Amino acid sequence: MLTWTTYGSWLQGDERGYVKDGVILPANKSLNQANRAAMASPEVSLTRWQKGIAEDALRKEAEALGQRICAVAVGKSHLHLVVTTNGLNPASAVSHYKNAARLAVQADGFRGRLWTRGYSKRYCFDEEQLHAMIEYVNRHNKSPQVHPGG
Repeated sequence: MLTWTTYGSWLQGDERGYVKDGVILPANKSLNQANRAAMASPEVSLTRWQKGIAEDALRKEAEALGQRICAVAVGKSHLHLVVTTNGLNPASAVSHYKNAARLAVQADGFRGRLWTRGYSKRYCFDEEQLHAMIEYVNRHNKSPQVHPGG
C-alpha cells in the first residue's frame, strides 16, 4: 500500500502527530507554525472533480507500468493505493503515479505544487494482510466523482 499527501496538508509538528524517518512523533505547535510559514505554495485540498482526474490517471499509469490496482482512494488531502508489484521498487512506482496524477490535474487547470515529498509504504505478506489493506482503503471511498457545475 502506497500513501502520500497533498502539499501542505500534513506538516511536521501537525496536531495529529507526524512521521519523520519512519518514527511517529507527537504534535509540536511551534514546528508546525514554522513549517506553515515556510510553505512556498498554498495548502492543497483536492476537489471531487480533481480527485476523479487523479484516480483516472493512477489507473492509466498502473496499466502502463503493468501493475494491478487492488484498491484506490483519492481524498482531498491524501491518497491510498494498493497495487501488485512487478519488480518496480516503491520509490519508482510512487514517482510514476505522482507525476501522472499531477500532469492530469494540471491539464485541467491546476497550478502550484500538488504533492508533498515522500510517501509511506506498507507491504502485504499474505492474503489476510492484503484483504485488510483493501478494506481499509475502500472505507475511504465515500462519494462519486462529479464534474464541477454538473
